[in-house]
Amino acid sequence: MTSKILIVDDEESMLGFLEILLSKEGYEVFCARDGIKAMDIIRDEIIDLVIADMKMLPMDGIELLRKIKEESSDVTVIMMTAYASIDNAIACMKEGAYDYITKPFKVDEIKIAVRKVLREKSIIEENRFLRQELEKKAGLDEIIGNSLRMQKVFELISRIAPTESTVLIQGESGTGKELVARAIHKKSRRSNGPFVPIDCGALPESLLETELFGHVKGAFTDAKESKKGLFEVADKGTLFLDEVGEVSPTIQVKLLRTLEEKEVRHIGATSTTKVDIRLIAATNKDLSEAVKSGKFREDLFYRLNVVPVILPPLRERNGDIPLLIDHFLKKHTGLLRKPMKRVSREAMEIFMNYSWPGNVRELGNAIERIVALKDGEVIEIDDVDEKIRLWRKEKEGFVIPLSENGVDFRKVTEETERRLILNALRECDGSHTKAAKVLNMKVRSLRYLIAKYKIDCQNL
Repeated sequence: MTSKILIVDDEESMLGFLEILLSKEGYEVFCARDGIKAMDIIRDEIIDLVIADMKMLPMDGIELLRKIKEESSDVTVIMMTAYASIDNAIACMKEGAYDYITKPFKVDEIKIAVRKVLREKSIIEENRFLRQELEKKAGLDEIIGNSLRMQKVFELISRIAPTESTVLIQGESGTGKELVARAIHKKSRRSNGPFVPIDCGALPESLLETELFGHVKGAFTDAKESKKGLFEVADKGTLFLDEVGEVSPTIQVKLLRTLEEKEVRHIGATSTTKVDIRLIAATNKDLSEAVKSGKFREDLFYRLNVVPVILPPLRERNGDIPLLIDHFLKKHTGLLRKPMKRVSREAMEIFMNYSWPGNVRELGNAIERIVALKDGEVIEIDDVDEKIRLWRKEKEGFVIPLSENGVDFRKVTEETERRLILNALRECDGSHTKAAKVLNMKVRSLRYLIAKYKIDCQNL
């Protein structure tokens, strides 16, 4: 994103000189011949740096500095004057000026001062997300799983991360969509830039709009200062829109325009700002169905669904449960400073047979709760939450509706057989040999039935 600089000076020659100099450095430059015009620009634009002269009419530099700080405390100001004195310097610094330059100045002097200011502002903005990054470190090492389906997810992440393609992550709540998004970011060329997440389903429409696109001062009742949106905060990095399926039709339109034009318009602004971001979106909804029902724009769906990543629910990769439990035991015993624990065979069987509707998040919470309450080293059946302990895994099947007209016996039998084979393949991560063994049949017979029922073994 190009930095915006406002030059304020009543000398036309100085304005022209600085505008040419700083434009050549790649900055977007605005000019004002007095403080009143300068304040109008600050209200309409999100300015990064103001370079203002001390001696001006009808508003001098000190008064302008005060008004700038009242309007937007984030704007950095450098003062310049031909009448240098210690008193002037002290007055400027007391009012919040970043630096003080004496005219005439060397070209390199102004260049260095501007670079220093903008570099420090960039560091400050990135540090807003530093704590979040440290608390939520995530790479492929944070996504646990040896199952065939998870290995395919890992392979896809490694292939798409170096690209600039937009990614849509689909999966039930708790499957680790944000972990995958962070892993893609960390393995991308943008890894040194910010990773900026936002939960679109957690905010009302008006608040989500200003969070994403920013606003200028006075755009609405509570807009007391101009504010950058997350599209700008994520510049040179990755913006992660979680639960994008919850976005209203109005914001869907603005999202589509932003993605197509690669620029944002702040609420209340008359101009746009270029942004350079990679977008990753996630949803627990079937967006294709939302498109059919008219709840989600078809053009936005295709913009987001360039590279789809589908995360399987935990019940479809329960072979990963022991690995996940080991991971969570190490994590929570360390955090809670408790001795390492192990899970008894009987308790592990309970964990393996539970459906985990809350997926990996629910499993992690269950292990944390046990570690917090358990004193001994071995986790037994009685240590497992009652809801999990008393649950009985329902075999995948269906209810046969009986009526006076009877049923189609052949059709019901074939559907039962198909579902049984599908369930065995899922439990065995797609291995024909293992599934045939579980079903007590020959591999050749299993492959015949797979072909007969047109079971797609690549998308179990």
